[in-house]
Amino acid sequence: MKQRGRHRRRRRGAALRAALTGTALALTAAATLISTSQAQVTERPGALKPLTSPADTGRLRLRESLVPARTLDTLAASMGRPVGMDTVLADTDRTLREGSGCDDTDRASLPVAPSPSRAWCWDPADTGAAGWRPASVTTSGDAGDGAVRGTHRVVLSGWTHSTRTGPSAERGLARVAFVDADDPDRPVYRWVLLVVPVDGGRDYRGLGSRVSSMVWYRDKLLVTAGRGGSAALYVYDLGRIERATVDGPAIGRVRGGWSADGYGYVMPAIGSYRYTAGRCSADGPPCPSALALDAGTAPAGLVAAEWTSPGSERPARLWRYAFSTDPRRAGLLATDAEGRAEAVEEYRTKVTGIRGVLSYRAPGAPRTSWYVGRLPGSQDGHGGLWRQDTRGAKAARCGADATHRCWAESAGSLSYDGETGDVWSLSDRMLFTVPLTELDRSLG
Repeated sequence: MKQRGRHRRRRRGAALRAALTGTALALTAAATLISTSQAQVTERPGALKPLTSPADTGRLRLRESLVPARTLDTLAASMGRPVGMDTVLADTDRTLREGSGCDDTDRASLPVAPSPSRAWCWDPADTGAAGWRPASVTTSGDAGDGAVRGTHRVVLSGWTHSTRTGPSAERGLARVAFVDADDPDRPVYRWVLLVVPVDGGRDYRGLGSRVSSMVWYRDKLLVTAGRGGSAALYVYDLGRIERATVDGPAIGRVRGGWSADGYGYVMPAIGSYRYTAGRCSADGPPCPSALALDAGTAPAGLVAAEWTSPGSERPARLWRYAFSTDPRRAGLLATDAEGRAEAVEEYRTKVTGIRGVLSYRAPGAPRTSWYVGRLPGSQDGHGGLWRQDTRGAKAARCGADATHRCWAESAGSLSYDGETGDVWSLSDRMLFTVPLTELDRSLG
């Protein structure tokens, strides 16, 4: 049964790609080529530099801290039995529009080269909401067998509210769009607010942390924490989604029940990972800005990229942790007896302003490729995407001046779906897919 289900998903992925290909030309025509005034060709970052010294790898050591089971049980006893992801997907109230139905401003944010095979813009109620910006995406292709019932295709997109604009109660909050993508012509979605249990599970607070990237593996969702904080990652259990019972602006326990700033669902954190060497900083542990799953390693790995300002002279780090193979710890990182997770691979790259990362080794390839998406130096306009390994680096060129700024505007994270061969990503206005084969072809 498991093999037949896997074959059905692959056939479905092939059919989906065939349907998506028909829209590629329309999206290519809609994409705006980068002007000469924007063209600041990025200096080649060169090859990745492996780092192996304990002084380098030791700074990446994490300590796992799981929320006590009794805290989660106390919260569930008061809020009601967790409803899980299926309930959220059956209660969608927003619709993504297919690319041809999006306005010129939306489509202009898409990559120029390679052009997306399919793209969607968000409900106007969300893109018009001051302060909220999308930054991260992960799919059921990451999650693995058993994470989603049947052959359903699910996409999760993380958004963060500005800390400077909008209602004060919403500043810094994080939410996740649960997208039912079974019908690629009309994906629908519902918001879930990310929260953290407090007071032993008798209350919760909003996460209040920038979710610049996230990874869905097994039944867990790992998200980045805000830069400079004590936590590097937060962990969520997709089987522990709770209903809010009061529709109001407050977050947490209120008179008459539970409120979530108007959202119908919340997902409480079940744990976090913190650096043993202290808070992230330029001279200490790296501040992670991008995450991705690498299912091609054994065990599967969580890869991460460090945030450095666009145009900075300080190299960024790329690194990898292994996921646990213990069935009782599905979706959590591999740790020792003291709850410490060690990095198993680390590199330095001259690419700066990294917003997306992937690690992939093609069958028969002599080495792993790292794909890094970056913001432009001016922090506006189209960014670039480089493929690096320990031998060198390549990027697409576009426009009359052959600039490397061919990727999306304000590009977000990257997620590779091994079942369909598609790379998912997003601009600040649209969600899109690009076949990995096309991405490699554009990089030369």
